[in-house]
Amino acid sequence: MQITAGPAESLDNQRTAAISPLISPALLRQEHPLDVAVAKTVAQGRADTVDVLKGLDDRLIVIVGPCSVHDPEAALDYAHRLAERATAVRDQLHVIMRVYFEKPRTTLGWKGLINDPGLDGGYAVNQGLRLARKLLLDISALGLPVGCEFLDPITPQFIADTVSWGSIGARTAASQVHRQLCSALSMPVGIKNSTEGDVQVAIDAARAAAAGHVFPGINADGLAALITTSGNPDCHVILRGGSGGPNHDAETVRDTVDRLEKAGLPQRLIIDASHGNSGKDHRRQAVVAGELAERIGRGERGIVGVMLESFLMAGRQDLVLGRAGELNYGQSITDACLDWTTTAALLDDLAAAVAARR
Repeated sequence: MQITAGPAESLDNQRTAAISPLISPALLRQEHPLDVAVAKTVAQGRADTVDVLKGLDDRLIVIVGPCSVHDPEAALDYAHRLAERATAVRDQLHVIMRVYFEKPRTTLGWKGLINDPGLDGGYAVNQGLRLARKLLLDISALGLPVGCEFLDPITPQFIADTVSWGSIGARTAASQVHRQLCSALSMPVGIKNSTEGDVQVAIDAARAAAAGHVFPGINADGLAALITTSGNPDCHVILRGGSGGPNHDAETVRDTVDRLEKAGLPQRLIIDASHGNSGKDHRRQAVVAGELAERIGRGERGIVGVMLESFLMAGRQDLVLGRAGELNYGQSITDACLDWTTTAALLDDLAAAVAARR
């Protein structure tokens, strides 16, 4: 087939259905600014996390909350309960609420509150960004630091100033774009092993993120910019199991600590009790957390934190786009979660383990 050259614009956007305006990060931050109290919560949450990672604080980090936020009202309800419980165990646990707005999908599915806040396939992203930032501010106003997974490399410009702890998921741990992003972020970042269970990917990512990088991005005004970073020394590995099975056992923890030492990285890691470590059975998170509590109480080296997927109601439910009003209040629409009562008991168990270790 012979191709005849035409205008340059005819060669671009051939598969792009629409290009719409996106609010600038600066404008969103102006609409929903941090007040002094929220800024203090964010800064203290970051500082406490770093102190635990460095061994200067002997508490245990616990990142706990819904698999993903789809209902800001229910998430804030959960946050009120968690803030009260976190205060009760603050001498033993540094509690961070998991507030995830972006969901990586293996194939297709709901991509999270920022992408589709109406749960109807409408992709009102500007509305989603506003809802997300406001919720982060409302939760932080309770004195509860928040943690977010960063999936899209542009999203942090809109919300990162409200986040005390960040994470990079199993599907993006090997991504150079996300390693560069980690090097720029102002908070500690946990990086998960791959979905197959490859721990070295997360170790390599933490090492890469600790170095400085130069890469294209956007500035606060939403304009294209060249970003130069100094590196993030507070990145760490999260063991989340994989397709081959769990990896929260003591032998894998020892092996990971040894690998971190050989890589010249601090010997510290967080264990995710969900995903591959629970066999994707939300009820087994309690079993895993119980095993970890016992080992932490005996003084096992290397474990500085635990992650739990938890919401008001146990389990999960299916989302039918456009029928969000039919959903059960406080129940996940992505991965199945523990209920609040079970979560509160596990927080007490983990706090008791820290007390025993002392």
